Amino acid sequence: MGCNPTGLWQEGTYWHLGTRTDEYEKMEYPALKAKAHAIDSLLNRCSYKTIVHGDAKVANFCFSENGEEIAVVDFQYVGGGCGMRDVAYLLGSCVSSDACEAYDKELLDYYFAELEKACDLSSSTFCELEEEWRQMYPVACADFMRFLFGWMPTHQKVNAYNLKMVEKVLKRI
Repeated sequence: MGCNPTGLWQEGTYWHLGTRTDEYEKMEYPALKAKAHAIDSLLNRCSYKTIVHGDAKVANFCFSENGEEIAVVDFQYVGGGCGMRDVAYLLGSCVSSDACEAYDKELLDYYFAELEKACDLSSSTFCELEEEWRQMYPVACADFMRFLFGWMPTHQKVNAYNLKMVEKVLKRI
């Protein structure tokens, strides 16, 4: 948390706006396209940054038979950024639209409880991080949808839940 991504991509993830200009140009969602740079800026200006995996889909996680051990693979897009990019991408890859709608608060609560245990931050600092990143979660979802709308607008991850996140963000900025 808060370390410089020395020797890694300055900005992690394979789908961030700076690397996906072709997809940006192809987008046929005018409201999202108009605010894509503002969304990218929000994610890049967040106060609390970490090292993100950059391709945190369920296919890149290996679980032991008892589910207590996890290995993560495919680290080609590791770099700095807001941790919510990985969380939004992971949840979108392993949880259906309906389940995200029903359980996103529980899933995020669990994520933050585990993150707090893993981080060496004061309680007040962690509270600030959590507050900021909870606000960034829908922004990260909207940012991923921006990529999908230019890359493959018929992708299964373009779903009711993620479209709701996009609309929430578009109204906010």
